[in-house]
Amino acid sequence: MNRNSMIMNKETKKFILENIEADILQLALQAARFPLVDMPLAIRQINGKQKIKSKVPSFYQNDAILYPVQLSLEQSSSEATAKYKANLCEGHTLVDLTGGFGIDTFIFANRFKQVTYVERQPELCRLATHNFNIMGQSNIKVVEAQAEEFLTTLSKVDWIYVDPARRNSQGKKVIFLSDCEPNISDLWSLLREKAWHVMIKLSPMIDISAVIGELPGNYDIHIISVDNECKEVLLIFDEITGKKRKIKTVNILKNKNNQFFEFSFEEENAAENSYSTQLKKYLYEPNASVLKSGAFKSIGTAFGLNKLHINTHLYTSSKLSLQFPGRIFEVQKCWGNSKKEQKDLVSTITNANISVRNYPSSVEELRRKLKIKEGGEIYLFACTLASNQKVIVECKKIMPDAD
Repeated sequence: MNRNSMIMNKETKKFILENIEADILQLALQAARFPLVDMPLAIRQINGKQKIKSKVPSFYQNDAILYPVQLSLEQSSSEATAKYKANLCEGHTLVDLTGGFGIDTFIFANRFKQVTYVERQPELCRLATHNFNIMGQSNIKVVEAQAEEFLTTLSKVDWIYVDPARRNSQGKKVIFLSDCEPNISDLWSLLREKAWHVMIKLSPMIDISAVIGELPGNYDIHIISVDNECKEVLLIFDEITGKKRKIKTVNILKNKNNQFFEFSFEEENAAENSYSTQLKKYLYEPNASVLKSGAFKSIGTAFGLNKLHINTHLYTSSKLSLQFPGRIFEVQKCWGNSKKEQKDLVSTITNANISVRNYPSSVEELRRKLKIKEGGEIYLFACTLASNQKVIVECKKIMPDAD
């Protein structure tokens, strides 16, 4: 997109509004029918609007927002995760070293007097300048530069935020810090020298233990899920407090009843699982952030729950703990793995939501075997108990969540 393409003629604007829900592949084939429409720009705008409708509502509501190529949209934060991050920090100055589409920068600007957006791609810089202006955010300075070069010239600021690119030159996703761009491992000492606080956004697939091995120092690790899908892992270094490392999990839900749980590795190592020889009244399934964190002992200890098996990350209790960070079910029946019991199950249940935890069959295999259709109010957990017995637990969900 060149500088002139930021100006849309009226035919292009009209075309976008009339086709905002259309299939962009079909629209591309019809370009010859609309000679006055800047079709590449229109398709990019329509695709952008479709991608961010629920991801970034405040941008979607403004028809003057301009969108980048799809990859930059995919890599950008959602409004929900950006707001979570912004609520963790405030001050006079923040530098976003990897500006991209600018969602994080835009949200951070509400918490700081001066924010600097740094981006190496000229096109993204032009889009960001346009979008920040039309959204009325006047305290953001846009700088076209390589993050590494800009960092060396930077005077110390309150916060630095980095969201390194997690794709290599072939476009394949990478998950190790040393493969990201910029290379956080190489810049780690300089980042801590240039800011009182450093926030780094990492892939939800990142190996947290590997990160700790690569990056020395004390910092908190935040694991963010949205509607029980793990979206981001954050690393937050704080030079001032020098506090011990904590792992903080959050599950941001549509119903606003967000779930939080935090622990330390020391607490996890010291905790001991207690196992139940039989299922009790309630079954607990930790949310995606807790599962990613590895708090398999701490979570049971914190809420007084019994684990089903060392490798089955489900818990049970006779008492209801509504503050549990995950889904809660009432156990209806525990079906064994014999042919007779599974035959009885099939004759009883026609529709169910099936999950597999430490069980020899996949969800798809189990659904085909039992001939059970997806959906309904019944939940089936195929799992292994502490006795190593394979069972299918029939439940009813009592704690509403995203699904």
